[in-house]
Amino acid sequence: MRINFFDDGAWLSLRPLSLTRPVADLRLGILTIAEKWRKYLDAESAGFKTAAYLSVKYPLDAGASLFINGSVCPSDALLQEITGLNGREALKKDDLMIAYRVQGGDITADPEKFAIKKYTGELTRIAYPEDIFKYNGAEIRLDFELLTKGRTSARLSGTNTFIGDLFFAEEGAEAECSTFNSKQGPIYIGARSQVWEGSHIRGPFALCHDAQVKMGAKIYGQTTIGPFSRVGGEINNAVIWGCSSKGHDGYLGNSVMGQWCNIGADSNNSNLKNNYSEVKLWDYSMRSFRKTGLQFCGLIMGDHTKCGINTMFNTGTVAGVAANVFGAGLPSNFIPDFSWGGAQGFETYRLEKLFETTEKVFERKGEVFNQTERDILTHIFEETKTNRA
Repeated sequence: MRINFFDDGAWLSLRPLSLTRPVADLRLGILTIAEKWRKYLDAESAGFKTAAYLSVKYPLDAGASLFINGSVCPSDALLQEITGLNGREALKKDDLMIAYRVQGGDITADPEKFAIKKYTGELTRIAYPEDIFKYNGAEIRLDFELLTKGRTSARLSGTNTFIGDLFFAEEGAEAECSTFNSKQGPIYIGARSQVWEGSHIRGPFALCHDAQVKMGAKIYGQTTIGPFSRVGGEINNAVIWGCSSKGHDGYLGNSVMGQWCNIGADSNNSNLKNNYSEVKLWDYSMRSFRKTGLQFCGLIMGDHTKCGINTMFNTGTVAGVAANVFGAGLPSNFIPDFSWGGAQGFETYRLEKLFETTEKVFERKGEVFNQTERDILTHIFEETKTNRA
């Protein structure tokens, strides 16, 4: 089976996280949404119907007939409905287009003109950045079952302490002198990942492949550490996508951290207002702050953003793509994309300076900062100019 994932209005409301990728490439639980669907459907390939400037990196599969909404997470009930679609049929829940199947290779056909099948069951859909950490615990549980069913965990060192039996380690994973408490939810340790001495981890928790937890870390449930990331300090209900670092002491909670990010030593975010009131987040579509309905909400950090040592982020802070934050005091709750500065004010982070740094960051992970990546960041730089005005 071959599939395409399409973006809808959630791509706009999920900014800045979606500025650099289609929605289906967002990670929550252990896997990205696209990876979840590919495993559920045993799909041989997947493409993306997304913004034009992202399509070079995330191309459409012209040979795929099945299209799935990239903001919707899979479930057994949805799987049954979607696999039952025939050509020129679409599946909707109320006004939400969930999936459709084209006929005769006509990938440009309008699914609103197809025969509509109604879905009345429950579904998980991410529409706002905070949905990622809000649903992360439930998605870890589902992904854990999907990835480990019928398999046996690799054995880890006897120096560790295991509490509960919902634990799975892939081959090549290492851990020493650490505690793993899975009584509140499963713990998944990915291939070639490492948990260093003295760490304490509670489930549900996912450490993806080639990631590291440094000595003495305290990590609470509903947390995902993405591939090739390195973390330390205290983390609670946070999602770090990959190739990012929060390697030192400091607190990160009820937060989402994109790719190629770095949080400096002893940096912290607040996730609860002093008056315990509802948290608001900057909304790119509204160009204003939006009520989240949440009492606990911390930091949303777009790709390529970094902060210096001892940075403090206020409750409900949104930091856009490729910002560089440093200095004393609390910066504003919205830090525009390509901003350079802190509480004392910001100036524009010039593209040529960003590219110099990003090239070095990619080299450290054995990656090449190619023209496609440059073009995506250049487009975002131009598109977000009004936010820096």
